[in-house]
Amino acid sequence: MGDWMPYFKTGLATFSALLLFVALLLLFLRDVTQKQHTVLRNFPVIGHFRYWFEQLGEYFRQYFFAGDRDEMPFNRATRGWIYRLAKDEGGVIGFGSTYDLHAPGALIFVNAPFPVLESDRLPTPPLTIGEGYCETPFTARSVVNCSGMSFGAISEPAVRALSRGAATAGCWMDTGEGGLSPFHLEGGCDLIMQIGTAKYGVRDADGRLDPAKLREIAARETVRAFEIKLSQGAKPGKGGVLPGAKVTPLIASIRGIPAGKDSISPNRHPDIPDMDALLDHIAMIRDIVRKPVGVKTAIGGRWFADDLCERILKRGLQYAPDFLIIDGGEGGSGAAPQALADHVGLSIDEALPRVADSLIAAGLKPRIRLVASGKLVTSARAAWALCVGADFVNTARGFMFSLGCIQALRCHTNTCPTGVTTHNPRLQRGLVVEDKATRVAHYAINMNKEIDMIAHSCGVRQARELSRRHVRLVMPAGGSMAMDVLYPPAPASEPATSREAATRGAPMRDAGS
Repeated sequence: MGDWMPYFKTGLATFSALLLFVALLLLFLRDVTQKQHTVLRNFPVIGHFRYWFEQLGEYFRQYFFAGDRDEMPFNRATRGWIYRLAKDEGGVIGFGSTYDLHAPGALIFVNAPFPVLESDRLPTPPLTIGEGYCETPFTARSVVNCSGMSFGAISEPAVRALSRGAATAGCWMDTGEGGLSPFHLEGGCDLIMQIGTAKYGVRDADGRLDPAKLREIAARETVRAFEIKLSQGAKPGKGGVLPGAKVTPLIASIRGIPAGKDSISPNRHPDIPDMDALLDHIAMIRDIVRKPVGVKTAIGGRWFADDLCERILKRGLQYAPDFLIIDGGEGGSGAAPQALADHVGLSIDEALPRVADSLIAAGLKPRIRLVASGKLVTSARAAWALCVGADFVNTARGFMFSLGCIQALRCHTNTCPTGVTTHNPRLQRGLVVEDKATRVAHYAINMNKEIDMIAHSCGVRQARELSRRHVRLVMPAGGSMAMDVLYPPAPASEPATSREAATRGAPMRDAGS
């Protein structure tokens, strides 16, 4: 045996080298004859290294070359902060912060010389949504809540973990436009049913809104409210897209669409062409579901909020949305065209104070709960939103990180390595529902705790007492400016009432309508 072994090894090496030579020759011939890629045509074989390094570049930058504060959309310091909250390890660091307090846009909270003592602190109170205007108002307990992520855009185990974790934390979970799945219901958390432009989950055979399906979903106790989505921050003016590879038979049955085909939503509700139609839809859906009905939208300027307030005051408070979710242009947990993601829609930094001012000036702030969304993944950003005028904060990507997302930027390819946005069973296996549900709960609970901590440092007893004077923004020229100077609060009108609306000639409806 020992006599022929060297010959066998030599022959195997020769055969392997021959195979490699043939493979490289075939690759060479293919490269020089193809017409799509100039680099490969001019530099056959070795040109593939260029594409390989381009694909691997983002991973090398992420782990080896980029600084803690360099990356987009979320840098390593921010991701690490969220991971620590989700693991309940605390947000404590050593030897000072890497956050640049001199960078334009940096947030600086105004600490009080005499902060609130432990004995004087108050729990941040829940707020009720829709009280006096529907039969079953919703009392929301958590400041931080889970923004809309459809089953389909995210995986079954991801939805299950979010549902269980949200129930433990006492926060609500938005279904996203993909409809209500059994996995949303699994944990027993508070749910907001989103009605997207394609009416997934509440549509008839022709794609129109089906009142019977609305009533069926509203009959579920854990479905606390309904939300009409006009647009989202990542792609205002563009409907959602779910590739056919992700449209499984189960997802298709939930949405009411064919399996295996691209699921494309219209860029707006065909039956909501203007503000009056929107208010009519709010009132009509509220009549059917008997629960709060709100609106989610990205903002392009002041006119939307001003027009909304003007039409409500003319028609009556019973036509107002019970809550308004403002999504900033920096939002986006799923796939979006880069032209829209990069350049369309105001950031939450500008959109939120504009909308809050419109509601305050019209006296509608007590009537309409304001929810801020758009890259508000840390307690500091969430506290800023409360200072500016938000009642609640929604985040999608914060909860995705708590599920184990590593920002691989593969959400739209069905190849997510952490199982969050893929329907590949092999990749989903890594997302253990029981473990990730605990992390989801820790993230929400610890976010609320840190928001309270910031509030107490600012000298207020609970987070809902925060105002614009409690936060400053660093300016491009250097130095910081208080938010109440940069965005002076609008002169507050007396709270609008149904009686005042009636004197303006608006038709009156029962409070339960």
